[in-house]
Amino acid sequence: MKTRRIWFLAAVFALVFFGFGWAAATDKTITLATTTSTVDTGLLDYLLPTLKADTGIEVKVVYAGTGKALEIAKNGDADVVLVHARSMEDKFIADGYGMDRKDVMYNNFLLIGPKKDPAKIKGMKDVVAAFKKIADKKALFISRGDKSGTHVKELEIWKAAGITPAGEWYLESGAGIGPTLLLAYEKDAYTLSDDSTYFDFTLGKKIDLPIMVQGDKNLFNQYGIILVDPKKVPTAKYDDAKIFADWLTGEKGQKLIAEFKKFDKQLFFPNAPK
Repeated sequence: MKTRRIWFLAAVFALVFFGFGWAAATDKTITLATTTSTVDTGLLDYLLPTLKADTGIEVKVVYAGTGKALEIAKNGDADVVLVHARSMEDKFIADGYGMDRKDVMYNNFLLIGPKKDPAKIKGMKDVVAAFKKIADKKALFISRGDKSGTHVKELEIWKAAGITPAGEWYLESGAGIGPTLLLAYEKDAYTLSDDSTYFDFTLGKKIDLPIMVQGDKNLFNQYGIILVDPKKVPTAKYDDAKIFADWLTGEKGQKLIAEFKKFDKQLFFPNAPK
């Protein structure tokens, strides 16, 4: 009886041990570092279940502004990044942290502001000229101030305008686009936003800030996906991250991005190279 019990316990131990070993060996979980807009709009919640069904890969998402998302990847806490600030992306790759970058989709930035429009910019087509008028009027402007893709774009526009914004009229939220939109609404201020998050918040009746400037070529907003280079970050799961990137930029992922809508409005436009 004692011998039989020992064999039984040994069998249970082997089953548990090898079972866990098998689970670990077939673990297909990767971590994506991305920007706030892909999360706040619900895009990733929409895409990732289908990705898992198609590939077996589960994606854990950490999100912040583009600058922070890239730092997360540099620190070895992500396998792939989906961001939107090309100058920062190029530096990430040049420093050896990223590889195999591909365009994924785009939207556009909008300059939005209070209904009273103290700077008198509504309907302008030149965003640089509009920024100059805001500064001249010292009309309240809320910056994200967080090294995000939106913040980088805003600083590019101020630079093109020949202005270094400072003073009581220029406030930094230090937060993502959602809280920044809410703050701008609360304070009747101007701010820069990607149109996907803006439409989600506006059509969802969370804010009521009209569009002041749109359509300027300087407001184009490209998103790119970059694999973390395992030569620089040994913990990076390159193979599974590549499957994810290929799926997202392939026919299925691009079709789903095009079909993603909120309040019957398309929020992102796929443009991965074929």
